[in-house]
Amino acid sequence: MSLRTDVFDPTLGQPLDLVERFVSANDWTFDRPNDQELAAQVPGRWCDYSLYFAWHEGVPAMHFTCAFDLRVQPEQRRAVHDLLAVVNERMWLGHFGLWTDEGLPMFRHAMMLRGVGGVSAEQMEDLVETAIDECDRFYPAFQYVVWGGKTAHEAVEAAMIDTVGEA
Repeated sequence: MSLRTDVFDPTLGQPLDLVERFVSANDWTFDRPNDQELAAQVPGRWCDYSLYFAWHEGVPAMHFTCAFDLRVQPEQRRAVHDLLAVVNERMWLGHFGLWTDEGLPMFRHAMMLRGVGGVSAEQMEDLVETAIDECDRFYPAFQYVVWGGKTAHEAVEAAMIDTVGEA
C-alpha cells in the first residue's frame, strides 16, 4: 500500500490534526466529531476497515483501532477469544481484541507521545499500514471460526497458508 505522508507539518500541534490531514490526503471517508476523535473508512483486501483515532491529552497518548465488519454472535465468543489468544501470539505490534458490545473484532494499539512533540508521518504510515496488513492477514482466520466452525488453531493454520498468484 502506498500512503500519502507528505502532508505532515510538526508545527501544526494536536496529533489528530495531523491524522486528519493524512486521512484527507489518502481520500478516505472520515468524520471528526470533536478535537479528541476521528473515524475513517479504509478499503482492505477482504472488506472495508473502520479506523478510529482518539487523543487523550492528559496521558498524552493516541489510541487507535482498526475494526472489520464481521459480527461475532454471543455463542461464538468463546471460540473467538481462543482465536485471539493464538493470533496475538504472532503479533509484534498491537493486538487483536473483541469489542464486546458490538461483537466486532479489531486491531488495537496505543501510542504514547509525551515529550516527542507529536506524531510523525512515518509513525502514522507505519501504524495504519501495520493495522491493515494484520487485519488482511488474519481476517480469513476470523471467518473460519465465525462462519466455518473451525477451531482457533485450524483457522490460523488455514489462514497462514501462502498462496501463489490470484484467481
